[in-house]
Amino acid sequence: MILCHSIAELRSAIAQRRRNEGGKVAFVPTMGNLHSGHIHLIHEAHKEGDTVVCSIFVNPMQFGPNEDLDSYPRTLEADSEKLSEAGCHILFAPNASEIYPTGLESQTQVNVPELGEELCGATRPGHFTGVTTVVSKLFNIVQPDVALFGQKDFQQLAIIRKMAQDLCMPLEIKGVPTVRMESGLALSSRNGYLTQEELVVAPTLYQTLVKIRQSIEAGQSDFDTLCDRAKSELRAKGFRPDYLSIRRQADLKIADNTSSHLVILAAAQLGKARLIDNIAFALNQK
Repeated sequence: MILCHSIAELRSAIAQRRRNEGGKVAFVPTMGNLHSGHIHLIHEAHKEGDTVVCSIFVNPMQFGPNEDLDSYPRTLEADSEKLSEAGCHILFAPNASEIYPTGLESQTQVNVPELGEELCGATRPGHFTGVTTVVSKLFNIVQPDVALFGQKDFQQLAIIRKMAQDLCMPLEIKGVPTVRMESGLALSSRNGYLTQEELVVAPTLYQTLVKIRQSIEAGQSDFDTLCDRAKSELRAKGFRPDYLSIRRQADLKIADNTSSHLVILAAAQLGKARLIDNIAFALNQK
């Protein structure tokens, strides 16, 4: 695996791979502190491209003033070993000055309106602008044929798809199903903030979403009541819900009983960890 810290090094390495190997470049952008969910994305990338590129960059633009930028785990050496074992061909690990050479204040920003202002965007203002700005820069740097993202971040995936479509970016955005622990808890770098006691409670978030899906599939159509009841149950378990909402998959607008392709999305604080999860499903139309 080739490790590149500069844009020039990365572009040279990708150009050489294209000359020697030809074919497609598959790209997996990450913020590091890799777990088996990330490595699953690398394995999926091998199915999509002849060259697999991964980036590790803790993006300061997507962190709010009171969020965990300084304490976010940075584990480049361990991450590099995992990526090498998974067959990643090129790792791009730049520092902030490489990505934002003139600083954040003067950086041109990419904003996806509406989609980026709801759910996580409502309680983390500016977060998705930071995400779409850095992802658009990484797409321009890497110039992949396909980029892979986990479906755990369902809203982020929808926003990146819209950004790529609206800006006529010549690549495919592929969503990969969420990887979970046996308990159902979605794998996340922020699970490391959970205590042993909280790790026992944390799967309740996913279990709650499963119960809502089952209720809807059984014919319940009062979505507001389902969500209110679920949030109360989460609070009783020690969660501090940020949101829990039933949306249409296509545009993340609030769903009603005429919607058929649904996604239940939730974010909740448990101790020091902010957990997000979702379940997407389709109702059988009669």
